[in-house]
Amino acid sequence: MDDEGAVVVFVTSGPDLPQRCATPFYMANVAAAMDNDAEVIFQIDGVLLMKKGVAENIVAKEGGKRIIDFIREAKEAGVEMYVCSAALQLHDMTEDDLIEECDGVVGAAYMTDQGMDASLVLCY
Repeated sequence: MDDEGAVVVFVTSGPDLPQRCATPFYMANVAAAMDNDAEVIFQIDGVLLMKKGVAENIVAKEGGKRIIDFIREAKEAGVEMYVCSAALQLHDMTEDDLIEECDGVVGAAYMTDQGMDASLVLCY
């Protein structure tokens, strides 16, 4: 990630808090549209949004757009998405459980480094 204009969004909220699940992707999408490097890192329950079959069935508001659609729009804008290795273990998940939009699994050192180097860090 280039330090200048880099935005990192940490997502710890998952399907149990659907009203918090759309905004992270929207903000990352906006950051990318403004020519910033943008990435979303999923921790704790946030990793569940990257699990196959989950985001297709969640909306932030009744009648609203599905979370998977927010994810796909962010990917199309160039947003990178990573999941925390410890959070995968927490939820008994493996890389095989992840949707294709996920760019990979990262550890604590990566997350700390990205957060410290970013121009803006958002947490949801």
